[in-house]
Amino acid sequence: MAAVTRGSVALRVRAGAFRPPTLETLPAAVAANVAGIRARTRSTIMAVVKAGGYGHGAVTVAHAAVAAGAGWLGTTSVAEASVLRAAGLAVPILTWLHPSGIDAEAAAAAGADVAVGSVDELGALIAQAAPPVRIHLHMDTGMSRGGCPRDRWDELIGLARRAQQARRVRVVGVMGHLPLADRAEPAANAPAVARMHEAVKAVRAAGLGPAVAHLAATSGTMTDPATHFGMVRVGAGLVGIDPSGTVEMHGASRLTAPIVHTAAVPAGTPVGYGGAYVTGRAAHLSVLPVGYADGIPRELAPGAGVEIHGRRFPVAGRVSMDQIVIDTGAECFPAGTSATVFGPDGGATPSVQDWARWAGTIPHTIVTGIGPRVKRSIA
Repeated sequence: MAAVTRGSVALRVRAGAFRPPTLETLPAAVAANVAGIRARTRSTIMAVVKAGGYGHGAVTVAHAAVAAGAGWLGTTSVAEASVLRAAGLAVPILTWLHPSGIDAEAAAAAGADVAVGSVDELGALIAQAAPPVRIHLHMDTGMSRGGCPRDRWDELIGLARRAQQARRVRVVGVMGHLPLADRAEPAANAPAVARMHEAVKAVRAAGLGPAVAHLAATSGTMTDPATHFGMVRVGAGLVGIDPSGTVEMHGASRLTAPIVHTAAVPAGTPVGYGGAYVTGRAAHLSVLPVGYADGIPRELAPGAGVEIHGRRFPVAGRVSMDQIVIDTGAECFPAGTSATVFGPDGGATPSVQDWARWAGTIPHTIVTGIGPRVKRSIA
């Protein structure tokens, strides 16, 4: 039994009785987001589940998305694709970042398509003694971050044609990226759309069609039908994040943590490292066992807070590696009381978008940054 103080009264709390910090994934929210996306496009939906399904669990998000109508899945590597196959997911999977290079034999074994974005990458792929691999030609349509530069498209397409004739590969897709889709202005997307049409025309002229074309990610999918082509790639949107900020979606996770320590302090009490926060009146302070090692942003604007029993209370002082302090004012909550750090519930419960605003970042970094010490569960 552990002692916890409520004012001058010591409470006894059974050791190990707390529910640990937990990130709960909500598959129903993923399904609702896919339904909303389907209402905005006639194109096939690829559910991109990289970064562990944007921190929500790749397998969980993939199953929910496919059940709701997604026809493809997207990952960063063949290894990630293999995990999805082992989980029973049978839809086509594309992998396109290849942090460890492309293993043609592993790709064939996983039944995974791979994107190739340079002449050298395609040459290395076809040099491997492995079964033919399905490939998507990744063209630079204005991002300058990956994909084949425009002045080498003809060389890449020519090599792909020869490799297909030799039965080393099968070209089944053409892809690009939208560099300005978050602006939610179709005019900003027009140059990339024009380049994508040019790339598709060149691939077909080489006799490599039919190949599915895909350019748009979440923002383009939600705001500009001209970017949709035959398929759209939706990742952040699956978990309720619209980078364009124009469409309300369903948050797909809830982060909770128990109060593990409380203290009654007088007015003028400094809190945390550096005493950056000083209580303006007598107050109760509650400690939550999550900190920047668990994904709580260290630098927060005033106003950051959590929900406890239907009310929002502010974070007091600096975020520590393993904990944050909450000023609950006149309210004293016993150890073991659950606080919601973020969730989709509205009202007093902060959203992922709230935390991104408080931290001066984007929602993606909040959901993908939750550390391994936080327990995972599925609603």
